[in-house]
Amino acid sequence: MIPLVARRRPRAAWRLPVAVAVGVLLAAALSIAPAVGPLAAAREAAPASAGVRWSVVPSDGRGPDGRSAVEVGVRPGQTVEDHIAVRNASDAAVTFRLAAADGFTSASGRFDVRAEGESSVDAGSWISLPARVTVPAGATVVVPFSIAAPSGAAPGDHSAGITASVLSTARADGGASVGVDTRVGVRVLARVAGQLSPAASLHGGGGSYAVAWNPLRPGSAIVSFDVVNDGNTRLLASGTVSAAGQDTPFPAAGEPVIDLLPGDRRTVRVVVDDLWPSILVPVDVTLRPRGITIDGQTPIAAASSLQTSLWAMPISQLIVLTGAALLIFAALWGRQRSHRRTDRLVADAHEHDRPPAAAALTEESTSA
Repeated sequence: MIPLVARRRPRAAWRLPVAVAVGVLLAAALSIAPAVGPLAAAREAAPASAGVRWSVVPSDGRGPDGRSAVEVGVRPGQTVEDHIAVRNASDAAVTFRLAAADGFTSASGRFDVRAEGESSVDAGSWISLPARVTVPAGATVVVPFSIAAPSGAAPGDHSAGITASVLSTARADGGASVGVDTRVGVRVLARVAGQLSPAASLHGGGGSYAVAWNPLRPGSAIVSFDVVNDGNTRLLASGTVSAAGQDTPFPAAGEPVIDLLPGDRRTVRVVVDDLWPSILVPVDVTLRPRGITIDGQTPIAAASSLQTSLWAMPISQLIVLTGAALLIFAALWGRQRSHRRTDRLVADAHEHDRPPAAAALTEESTSA
C-alpha cells in the first residue's frame, strides 16, 4: 500500500504574482468611475463706481439705434459723422469723461482700448468728440462725434473705442485713498476704402491626450494651434479639427466667436471627445476665415490647413492586458509546481513501499 502523506498546498510560490495581478485589476476597476469635480464659472461684475450705473451704445441723432458697434466706411481724407448715446441709470446727475483710443483684442479674446495716458496712433486718434457730458438721473444724452481718416490711411479695418468714465475713490489695503477710473465703452471700426486683402494662417499645432481609465471607453484630446490674421480686414475664424477620422468643429456650440483684428494672433484649443488611443494620432486642422461685412463689402478669405499629430497611449488597456497576463502566468505556474510536488510525493511513497526481502534477494543473486 502507498502510505498516506499529508499534503500542503504550494501557496507561497504563487501568492505574490496573484496578489499583484488582482491589485492591478482592482485599481483599473476603481478608476472606471468618472471623476466629478466642481465646475468653475468666471463672472464679471457690472461696472459700478460709487453707486453710479451707466451704459454707452451706438446711436443716431434721436437715440439708440440698435447697433452693437459703430462700423463705418470711410475714404482716405474723408470725415464721417456718427453718434453715441450715454445713459445714466443712477439717482443723481453725473458728469462723464469721454475719450477715444485705439482698440485691440486681449489675450482672452475680449475687445479693449488703450489705457488713459497711452498715445493712440491709429483710429483712436481720428475720432473727435466732447471731453465731458452731463447726464441727468435716469436720462439718456446723445453725443455726436466725427471720424477723420488721414489722407495716407492704409486700406482695411482700423479699430478704436469710445469710453465714458467716472473717477471715484476707494480704500487701499493700507487705508490710503486711491482713485479708481471705471470706463464703459462702445466699439468703433472704420474700414478705409482701397484694396482689401483678407488672409489668415495656422501655426504651431500640438496637443495632449487624456486617457479614459475605463478600458472600455475612449479618451479625449486637446488640440491647440494659433490663428493669425495676416490681412488688413477683421475676420471671424472657424473650421474643423479632424483626428483619427473624427471631425470636431470650432468654435464649439455655445463658445464665443473667434474675432480677429488685423495683426491679431489667437491660441485656439479644441477638445476632441470619444477618441480611442492608437499610440500616434494624425490631426488635420482646417481654417475657414470669414470676412466682416461693412458698408456692403464682404471680403473673401482663402481657407488654410495644418497637419500635426499627438501621442495617445492605450494605458488603461495595457493595464488590463498586463493584469490578465499575470493571472494566467500565476495560474499556470502554480499548477506546474503542484504537479511537480505531487510527482515527488508519489515517487517517495513508492520508494518507501519497496519490501526489504527484495533487496536481500538481489544481493544473493549477485553473489551466486
